[in-house]
Amino acid sequence: MNNIIEEKLVLLPHSPGVYIMKDVRGKIIYVGKAISLKNRVSQYFRQSNQHSPKVKAMVAKIEDFETILTGSEVEALILECNLIKKHRPRYNISLKDDKTYPYLKVTVNEPFPRVHITRRIQRDGAKYFGPYTSGTALHESLRLLKRLFPIRSCKHMDSKRPCLEYHIKRCMAPCAGKISREEYMVMIDDILLFLEGRTDHVEKSIEQRMLKAADELEFEQAGRLRDQLQAVQKISEKQRIVTGVGDQDAIGMARSLIGVCVQIFYVRSGKMVGRDHFLLEGSEEETDEALLTAFLKQYYNQATFIPREVLLPLEISEQELLEEWLGEQKQAKVVLTVPQRGTKRDIVEMAMGNAEKALADESARIKQTEAQTIGAVAELGKYLGLSKPPARMECFDISHIQGSETVASMVVFEDGMPKKTDYRRFKINSAEGKPDDFKSMREVTTRRYGKTDAEMPDLIIIDGGKGQLSSALEIIRGAGHSTVPVVGLAKRFEEVYREGESEPVILPRSSQALYLIQRIRDEAHRFAITYHRKLRNKRNLVSILDNVEGIGPKRRKILLEHFGTIEKIKKASVEEMAALDGMNTPSAEAVYNFFAINSEIKGR
Repeated sequence: MNNIIEEKLVLLPHSPGVYIMKDVRGKIIYVGKAISLKNRVSQYFRQSNQHSPKVKAMVAKIEDFETILTGSEVEALILECNLIKKHRPRYNISLKDDKTYPYLKVTVNEPFPRVHITRRIQRDGAKYFGPYTSGTALHESLRLLKRLFPIRSCKHMDSKRPCLEYHIKRCMAPCAGKISREEYMVMIDDILLFLEGRTDHVEKSIEQRMLKAADELEFEQAGRLRDQLQAVQKISEKQRIVTGVGDQDAIGMARSLIGVCVQIFYVRSGKMVGRDHFLLEGSEEETDEALLTAFLKQYYNQATFIPREVLLPLEISEQELLEEWLGEQKQAKVVLTVPQRGTKRDIVEMAMGNAEKALADESARIKQTEAQTIGAVAELGKYLGLSKPPARMECFDISHIQGSETVASMVVFEDGMPKKTDYRRFKINSAEGKPDDFKSMREVTTRRYGKTDAEMPDLIIIDGGKGQLSSALEIIRGAGHSTVPVVGLAKRFEEVYREGESEPVILPRSSQALYLIQRIRDEAHRFAITYHRKLRNKRNLVSILDNVEGIGPKRRKILLEHFGTIEKIKKASVEEMAALDGMNTPSAEAVYNFFAINSEIKGR
């Protein structure tokens, strides 16, 4: 403990607040709250023998700390949650990748709201639902909503006539005045109830509107509402009644060698409407109580809905504090309970069982990923007879159309995973206008490995047979790189040619090594094709403007830089183009007339 810390410990007040621990670089490594800052912070430095190995390791790194006084322990709790989310300190328990979880946003702050996916919660008056850990489930929910409720999906209501969405009955075209705001908001109210899990209320609302439409002889409208009602009823039937009435979150937790998983079951109006699971980081040496408490703080600090009751798998010491905090957020009483028997206990145990299954699934996924990456690398090294597994591999591919716009790609895989920051692409000059893959391969390998001090990978892969391999070896060996293994891939994935051998190595069809080679080759091909297409499109755009009289390279560049695309140039007025620095009225009229004439010819 240094002198700065000793001096600060003496001055600490017996007040609630938050303490922030920092390392020698000033980086925040831990954030905590206390009802008495003096007592809590002093414990870290005065009672070191009672600390866990994790706390001892953290204290050893503390070079300084800061404190923020708050008016109450609840305020300290709120500030602690926000600081942990912002700084993600190394020694705090945190939701794994919580900052990337998506939400469903209903823009009730707009005259005609829409529903879309977002990853940012803003104080903009909109309603948010989430977070969702499964992107697939979230997109499915959004598709279902749009199938049930024909609301707009466009970002801007700037169209004066209905689009295709209206004609296929996926939108009521509020942009064209086909529906009043009052009618539209009825659908939005149903969506909000649906997302809250209150399908009973949605059914009643739709049924009432259906009967009213039938009474008023609006049979088409009544038929549409009938189909909507049947769809909602079908979904409602799948929701299992578990507790009779009320809104609850039932929480289960499980641990294994790979970490800790917390599962939440969402019960709304007595029905199970969904579930989600979260993995916790920094949880190896923490108690179950500490893990559950940390999860509750971080999850409900960002949750968009807080139920009246949260069912827990075990007792926590900060129960009253959390109830007070959640109650303030909800503006209503919130109760945390540990059910001992009955239906509520059953659902908690079900959540615990699902948490165990989620961990087992995650463990299987990790094993599968390891088999497809590190395991596949080791397997490939064995089949190719290498002295060590090729941790870093670089693969080259050539792409052109009859010699036009010849390009090459280099993709990099490390430990069986793509490292996109190291990808490179090359515009080939030596074979331009004439297809020559051998000359192209010699150029790209010269540019990458031509210097004797070039940093070399563990394996070089050439997408091509013996000819391409020979061209690459001529350059690589000529530059003095005599030890790096170089192989060529024939058109058939199973054939891998090695230097100095006429017969290829045949990789087993079911081997992870073969699947890895296929992924690398496909990625090199994709990267090369993407670059080739980009150059071809750029050339085509430029060639169109080259046909306009009075437009040379300088003015062509001005137009493209300002408008971005040919389509936007076509829509621009003479005044807009003439106002650009470097353009004038005659040249602007030439461009405008050129596209107008071509448009007339196409329209005939």
